[in-house]
Amino acid sequence: MGDHGQVSARFRARTEPADLSYGGRDIHYLATGGTTDGAFGLYRWNFGPDESGPGPHFHKTMSESFFVLEGTVRLYDGERWREGQAGDFLHVPPGGVHGFRNVPGAPASMLLLFAPGAPREEYFEMLAEIAGGRQLGEQEAEEFFLRHDNYSVD
Repeated sequence: MGDHGQVSARFRARTEPADLSYGGRDIHYLATGGTTDGAFGLYRWNFGPDESGPGPHFHKTMSESFFVLEGTVRLYDGERWREGQAGDFLHVPPGGVHGFRNVPGAPASMLLLFAPGAPREEYFEMLAEIAGGRQLGEQEAEEFFLRHDNYSVD
């Protein structure tokens, strides 16, 4: 870096296309773990018109935070579902049970922040394949969720 720093910032215009789109969802990889040297991962998640999002689950090795940008996003805080509106924020430390869902038929958008910056891109891309009809065997599904530090809660 020397005495004068370096030119290394990356600007992403709001008009850039999503990195992943499926089922009406658009996911923008704003800052991946790979681009932040593993410090964090930041993603913009735009919901489609159909209700979607994971039920209660937790991660052992990373925190996850949610910031609602637009619309209503149902956020599970481990005890109850809350109606998150634009400007609302939920932080979930490692091990914290959480989930999220959009309100069907209404536009919604949020930021997802993972720390440290786990490589969530492969996880999101496999979810898109599954939504598109890809079938995972029981063992393959178990290995996939373990590899991505996702533990479902009944």
